[in-house]
Amino acid sequence: MLIGAHVSTAGGLANALQRGVGLECDAIQIFPQSPRAWRPTSYTESDLAAYREARAGSRVQATLIHAIYLINCASRETEVKRKSAAALAHALRVGDGIEATGVVLHAGARKGEPHAASMQRAAKAIKAALDGSESCALLLENTAGTQGPLGRDLDELAELIELAGAGKRLGICIDCCHLFASGRDIGDPDGLTELVDELEAKVGLDRLRALHVNDSAVALGANRDKHANIGKGELGRRGIATFLSEPRFEGLPAVLETPGPDGHGPDLAEVRTTKRLRRDGLGRRSGSPRAHNPPTRSRL
Repeated sequence: MLIGAHVSTAGGLANALQRGVGLECDAIQIFPQSPRAWRPTSYTESDLAAYREARAGSRVQATLIHAIYLINCASRETEVKRKSAAALAHALRVGDGIEATGVVLHAGARKGEPHAASMQRAAKAIKAALDGSESCALLLENTAGTQGPLGRDLDELAELIELAGAGKRLGICIDCCHLFASGRDIGDPDGLTELVDELEAKVGLDRLRALHVNDSAVALGANRDKHANIGKGELGRRGIATFLSEPRFEGLPAVLETPGPDGHGPDLAEVRTTKRLRRDGLGRRSGSPRAHNPPTRSRL
């Protein structure tokens, strides 16, 4: 498992990589531009090439890009649709340029519109974005179970993938905080096994490309998206250790998006704690008769 953190790109892509190295990250996640503004950050080919070269000589083995929060692929509004398409296209171009594992996307929200039509619009926009890009994967993220945002459970993620019909470049990223908040007790070994069995049946493990690792500031089934620092929330240290010990997650980038001790994101101590919790979880699980062999994952 490639454990790491979301890091800032302030000062350029190379600075983001160095921040990741400083946090002892094996994977990092970045925004391709300000996450709450439509204006894209312009990267030259030399910027992208410099990042690829620097990463090749570093400990960072995988890079995720998180698409900006303003994107709503389900919107009916012409201007929102246009801006969303442009922002998603930009994220995928950066992903192509830095050879990212994938672009993580919140698919959109209904905003009071009918569910079925919203899913159709989102799927159409997702397919168009993939058709207009080269090779970078697009990873749909599960939400915290609130009504409105799409992808609130595995059924909705599976439906979006089927509707988009976009081939193997369309995958998913699962967030343990969102799973827990939506009512899945993935801090319990049996609950986690059930979840991953369901994921394998409905979506396919070949589409699972990344993990977001966050504790939950809200209780099981609260249907609210509020991250807590690792071991400081309702999942707790044991719950996080259980999640990270799932053998079918082997080899995936697992990125922290926690507030951190100062509200500016994960620090070195939290990354180290997460790696230690994975080792603890693997130690507890090693004798379990329910353990599964990890799947063979093909490279994109």
